[in-house]
Amino acid sequence: MNQSEIHSVLIPANGIDILLPNAAVAEMLEHERAEPVDGAVNWVLGTILWQGWQVPVIDYASLVEASNGPAPGAGRICVLKTLVDTDRMPYMAIMTSGKPRLITVDEHSLEELPQESNPIAVLGHVSIDGHQAVIPDLDRLGHLVAHAAFGALPLTS
Repeated sequence: MNQSEIHSVLIPANGIDILLPNAAVAEMLEHERAEPVDGAVNWVLGTILWQGWQVPVIDYASLVEASNGPAPGAGRICVLKTLVDTDRMPYMAIMTSGKPRLITVDEHSLEELPQESNPIAVLGHVSIDGHQAVIPDLDRLGHLVAHAAFGALPLTS
C-alpha cells in the first residue's frame, strides 16, 4: 500500500453515500430491529445490543437533511467506533440502504467539492473517481448521537 492510500468504505445511506476510513468501521451487521428510544429525535432509529453494548442506530441522511424519505427498513447496520467518551458509548451505528463497498482512496481519486457551508455532522463533500460522497464529522456525530439517544454525554468535550 502506498502511504497516500486510505482503505475506506463507501456506505449508501438513504440517498447519500458516506465515505469512512475502514478503521472507523467495527462491523457490518444484517438488519435487525432497533429498540425505540423514548422521546428521541426522528434520526435516532433506536438501539441494538451488540457485543454487550447498547448501540444507538441512526439515519445519518435524515440528520444532515439529505434523506430520500423514511429510513430504509431492510438495509444493513454499520457499527462505527466513536471518538467520544469511549467508556460510556464506544460505538454508534448507521442504517444503510444498500451494501457498503470497500474502496481505496488516494490523492488522484479524491477531489474536495467545496460547499458554502456543511450541515452539523458533515466534515466535507468529495468526489471519488466522479462519484459524490459525504465525509462525516465523526467527533461531532458521536456527541450528537450520545446526546440525542441517551441525553447523558455533553455536546462538547
